[in-house]
Amino acid sequence: MLIPGRAGVFLDRDGTIIRYVEHLTRTEQVRLLPRAAAAIARLNRAGCPVVVVTNQSVVARGLLTEREVRGINDLVVRRLARRGARVDVLEYCPHHPQGAVPRYRLVCDCRKPAPGMLLRAAKQLGIDLQRSLVVGDNVSDVEMAWAVGARVALLQSGLGRESLRALREAGRLPDLAASSLWEAVDWWLTQAQ
Repeated sequence: MLIPGRAGVFLDRDGTIIRYVEHLTRTEQVRLLPRAAAAIARLNRAGCPVVVVTNQSVVARGLLTEREVRGINDLVVRRLARRGARVDVLEYCPHHPQGAVPRYRLVCDCRKPAPGMLLRAAKQLGIDLQRSLVVGDNVSDVEMAWAVGARVALLQSGLGRESLRALREAGRLPDLAASSLWEAVDWWLTQAQ
């Protein structure tokens, strides 16, 4: 049973757990990043809830249906599970303000950097967001973490290098710039809590 008010770790999907592919639309494109499953399993062993939060504008763009996105998400979760890693909750946002599909063309509370996905999962699992960590490879992941007072690790995979440059230019930096999810989890478990 998860303990209310404890820290959790919120992970982006693309560029954090799996290789970044712009507008991933096929299961053949899904490739776990090195040591990502091991890092998540380490969080599991530490009793830390693990939540995946991912923007999936492919739905609003008309490239995939929500059912297809759920299928890809399920595949990621299954591949992690085969390597001993458990995801407690997976949240995704199908919206985009300029989407091609009218039903999903909107400004919502869940599209990162808005914190809606964090808030829903935190309520469901009893997580204290101010004691938690967000890990991602995009400025939107960092801004989402800042919106709820969470710590944030920006990975230098996927869009991370460009994102770090943009944050430096803006004069605001994440708590950690890490080369991998493993490094971010190691930092979190040994220093941040």
